Amino acid sequence: MATTDFSFESFPKLNLPPVELRVNREGGILKVYDSLRKKFVALTPEEFVRQHFVSWLISSLHYPPSLMANEIGIDLNGTKKRCDSVVFNPDGTPLTIVEYKAPDVKITQQVFEQIARYNIVLKARYLVVSNGLNHYCCVMDYKNDSYQFIPAIPDYREMKYNLNQN
Repeated sequence: MATTDFSFESFPKLNLPPVELRVNREGGILKVYDSLRKKFVALTPEEFVRQHFVSWLISSLHYPPSLMANEIGIDLNGTKKRCDSVVFNPDGTPLTIVEYKAPDVKITQQVFEQIARYNIVLKARYLVVSNGLNHYCCVMDYKNDSYQFIPAIPDYREMKYNLNQN
């Protein structure tokens, strides 16, 4: 059931299109429905960013929800870690890793190092970082052991086209 006694005014305005979120309170904890995980989860500032970002990827950039997942567990050198969101190719291989931070968290070199460590395991083509206000995307070039920042998050159809060209 959606709660009516909640206002999103306590959250900052994001650099993302507005989205209608399903929220409720369970045991005094405000929760939001995550359509990818198909359950309610605690509505933290980072989760607020994730829900907006995922909605934008799906509604504006044509990312298929069936090829997306939130909170993907990985084993990194014997340590359990989790990727905030992963977008997959139709063959099930990772295409994009997305790391979210709360809006008040600055995107720093450490954030990029975090997602790069995850990519040691997943070997995705695209790495995306967002705090809801600033969004960064880089494309991995495994042939030349390098990466390049690109000016915008690509449309899913463009990503698939670029993969077919390489």
